[in-house]
Amino acid sequence: MSTIGIKGIGCYIPEARANNAERLSDFEIEESFLIDKLGVRQRAIKAPGEDTLALCLNAFENLQSHAPLAIDQIDCLVVVTQNPGIRIPHVSARLHGALGVGETCACFDISLGCSGYVYSLSAIESFMSANDLRNGLLFTADPYSPIIDAADKNTALLFGDAATCTHLGSDPVFETGKFTFGTIGTESAELTCPGSGSLSMNGRAVFNFAAKTIPGDIRNLLERNQTDLAAIDRFIFHQGSKYIVDTLTKLMRLDPSKVALDILDYGNTVSSSIPLILAQELERPHIRRVVLSGFGAGLSWASALLTRTDPHASHH
Repeated sequence: MSTIGIKGIGCYIPEARANNAERLSDFEIEESFLIDKLGVRQRAIKAPGEDTLALCLNAFENLQSHAPLAIDQIDCLVVVTQNPGIRIPHVSARLHGALGVGETCACFDISLGCSGYVYSLSAIESFMSANDLRNGLLFTADPYSPIIDAADKNTALLFGDAATCTHLGSDPVFETGKFTFGTIGTESAELTCPGSGSLSMNGRAVFNFAAKTIPGDIRNLLERNQTDLAAIDRFIFHQGSKYIVDTLTKLMRLDPSKVALDILDYGNTVSSSIPLILAQELERPHIRRVVLSGFGAGLSWASALLTRTDPHASHH
C-alpha cells in the first residue's frame, strides 16, 4: 500500500463581505489597527440559508472543477466543524447523502476548531492506511458568523466563513511526516461558546498561549522529523490575526517572505485558514517543505511537516 497524502484541495469563500471599516467608530479604533494588528479589512459572510453542509458542497464542487474524483471512488469522508448547524445526524452523513457516495464509505465528524485541520490530517491518513482505504475527503467548515455577538470587540471584526475539501490518497503531491499535538485544557474557558449563547474569547490569553507554545512546538516538530528551520520553504500558521503571525515570525526569527499571511479580505476562517493557503502552495513546485501549525480553541494545537513528493519517484 503506497503512502497516503494530499492530492488536491478545493476551496469555497462566500461572496458576501462585511466591511470592518464601517465599525471603526463603534469600537473606537483606527483603520491602522484593522490593517496592521488584526489584518482583516473585510470578513466573508455566508448567505442566510447557507449552512455548514452547503459550504462543504461548494468546496467539493471547487475540488471537482480542477482535480476531479469519481464519486464511487470515495471511501472515507471526514468533516471538521464545531458549528454543524444541526446536532444530529453528523454533517458527514448528510454530506454522504447529498453527494450520493457508496454505502461502504466511512463517515465521521471531528469537533475541533483552529487546530482541526492539522489534527484531522493525521487522523484521516492513519485511519485510511490502517483500513486500506484509497480516496478520502477531509472537509473543514466552521461558520462563526451565526455565533458572533456584533457588539463584542474581541470577535466581531475577526472571523469569516469559508470551507475547504482536501482529497487524500496515494501518489500525493504532499506527504506528511510525524506530527506534534498538545492541549492546555485548564485554560479552555478562554475561548468558549455555551449552548445557546455567543462566542466569547479572551483575545490576550489566546494570543499569549500561541506565542508561548508554538515556537517550542515547531522546534520539537522539526526534531521529530530530523530537519531544521533553514530547510523549510513555507510556514503556514493558523491565521488567528496578522499580529499573531507577525509575532511568531519574529519570535522564531523566520524570513518573513517564507511566512504565509492571507486573511485581509475574508478573515480568520478557523479550521479552513490553513488549507485555504495550502491550496495555493500545491501549485508552486518550488515549495518543497511546508510547516503547518494550527492553534486555538481547546486551548489546543497541532503541527505537521509536509514534503513534496518527487512525481518521478516510485511509491512503495
